Amino acid sequence: MSDRISVAKTYKLYIGGKFPRSESGRVYPVTDSQGAFLANAAHASRKDLRDAVSAARKAFPGWASATAYNRGQVLYRVAEVMEGRRAQFAAEVAACEGVAAKKAESLVDAAIDRWVWYAGWTDKIASVLGAANPVAGPYFSFTTPEPTGVVGVLAPQASSLLGLVTVLAPVLATGSTAVLVSSADRPLPAITLSEVLATSDVPGGVANILTGRAAELGPWLASHGDVNALDPTGATPEDRVTLAQEAAGTVKRVLSVPDAEPDWTAEPDLTRLRRYLEAKTVWHPMGV
Repeated sequence: MSDRISVAKTYKLYIGGKFPRSESGRVYPVTDSQGAFLANAAHASRKDLRDAVSAARKAFPGWASATAYNRGQVLYRVAEVMEGRRAQFAAEVAACEGVAAKKAESLVDAAIDRWVWYAGWTDKIASVLGAANPVAGPYFSFTTPEPTGVVGVLAPQASSLLGLVTVLAPVLATGSTAVLVSSADRPLPAITLSEVLATSDVPGGVANILTGRAAELGPWLASHGDVNALDPTGATPEDRVTLAQEAAGTVKRVLSVPDAEPDWTAEPDLTRLRRYLEAKTVWHPMGV
């Protein structure tokens, strides 16, 4: 009996709730930690990025105006679907990151738990980060946190799932929408996450995932006038200087991140949630 030739997968982008090919037609091979071929991934272009930003902007009003409780339920559903694909995530993390099966399972469990943690904060953010301000006069003064808008995210290059979840989940939890560029050499967990998002309750366009090179797509994301904030985690320290300069043209918020990737297994806090919120203060006269 002759050996069967397996069918190589060619994965697509995730834009606006759909899976289009890159308009450039480019793909690149994805290999495991030993150099063995795993699949082909789409190499996103500038046009793909513009399409993703347009989808994120279109989805923003509906996502931002949804009740905090509803957003939490939608995000919790993502964790449920991730749990159902736990074995696939573990296999991809093990192959991409070159870690043992037990370690990969631990990283996947941490990623799912991290997603649940951020989902649980959606209806608590206003109470913790908002305030009723004391004023000297016949007025009420309230400060409430509101989502910042469309956020561009360059995902971590080394941590293919846990780091990815840590930078994406807080964007969505605050009510912002995201355009994320995955790890270039380890994109498979991000692609599987996009399939999870598509089969859960997340509206199309709320999260858009592109595969490609942060060095190529980052400057276009930083200079895009319809992107309100940028997380440059996946860029090199040298490239982050250029990204900050590009972002200055549109007065874009650029997150301050360490040069080296942090320990993604560390307990999260509210820092990343705060970064994607704007404080809105309202004054209202007291009734007589």
